[in-house]
Amino acid sequence: MSIAGRTPAPSSPTTIAMLIAVASLNPLSVNIIVPAMTAMAAGLGTDFATIQLTLSAYLFATSISQLVHGPLSDRFGRRPILLAGTSIYILASLLCLFATTAWVVIVGRILQGVGASAGFALGRAIVRDLYEREKAASMLGYVTMGFATAPLIAPLIGGLITDNLGWRLVFVFMTIISVILLAAIWFLLPETRRPMPEGETRPGFFQSFQTLARIPAFWAYALHVGFNGGMFFTFLGGTPFVATTTFGMTGTQYGTYFAMVPLAFIFGNFLTARFSARLGIWTMIVTGSSIGLLASITSMLLLSSGWQNPFALFGPMYAIGLANGLTMANGMAGAISVRPMLAGAASGITGSFQIGFGAIATVIIAHLLTTTEAGWMVGLQMGVCATIALSFAIWSRWARST
Repeated sequence: MSIAGRTPAPSSPTTIAMLIAVASLNPLSVNIIVPAMTAMAAGLGTDFATIQLTLSAYLFATSISQLVHGPLSDRFGRRPILLAGTSIYILASLLCLFATTAWVVIVGRILQGVGASAGFALGRAIVRDLYEREKAASMLGYVTMGFATAPLIAPLIGGLITDNLGWRLVFVFMTIISVILLAAIWFLLPETRRPMPEGETRPGFFQSFQTLARIPAFWAYALHVGFNGGMFFTFLGGTPFVATTTFGMTGTQYGTYFAMVPLAFIFGNFLTARFSARLGIWTMIVTGSSIGLLASITSMLLLSSGWQNPFALFGPMYAIGLANGLTMANGMAGAISVRPMLAGAASGITGSFQIGFGAIATVIIAHLLTTTEAGWMVGLQMGVCATIALSFAIWSRWARST
């Protein structure tokens, strides 16, 4: 039987490893380029602000592309879209490798975002193909634990390659990794999209959006995930400013304190994996959102008190990392479960909310800090996002799924 026709073994280590791998390409690509940006600017004869577009343009492409990959995978299958996305990523990496101007690199990074977002969106949809609602939340916790290590190791890899071999070799590394991933998808990942009930046809591209838009429960989960993303990205966008201006921290000090945040996120996903099937999605997202709100309030109070200790900044954020670990996988599982046949579209929209709301949050907090230079604004904005996220989490219990 062909690979595409095999029935996957949901609990097999190979299946779990593949889901982690396809989802990891995106966070790896976001973070591996950061240590190389200064060298890229010098090598391409441009300023840092221009090179920084390689990051923001990538995030924008990731957010928008998920809206396309999800519905297409519902109609044509997960496997063809993953193969196409990874192929685009390989070509984009080669374009960046041989680029002679910064703008060519930026175009290449946009195409990388388009390609990598396929795995980011469809990895979650595949989990929903293989598992029922509560079990899907648990498995998403395990998968997220796996790909959450990418932000931990990617900057180190990018820094080592840049310092010893030059920035262009970072794109050689990306090319090699994506070629290996393409081969793994081809040989190891079968098609998981569920068959349609007899007599029904698969919805068209826009029909998928229209169907989900009429389901209040989908909006409750998707907006919950989006505002939780806004809370987390507020920290990412605001704390470098506060760390340097308020606490006088060096880049190394900031990185040392920050390293605990992904670990807290991983631990939160471990708790999700262990307890979601037992306690249920609603309990997990309400608990996580409540922790996030309390941590945001604590952050605002500590930063406004004038306490000159880095833990005034990072202590509450460790709790927020834990909170996101409890909420993100569960909220995503809820969103992709309202219509299992539209899991791809639901994953794409919800993932777009997560990244898109986060991008908006970074712009807002940068403006607030530049205008006021008040570090407690970080806690205030996180608190606003956390309050809205908690409201949608509570509403999800009564929102209609039909």
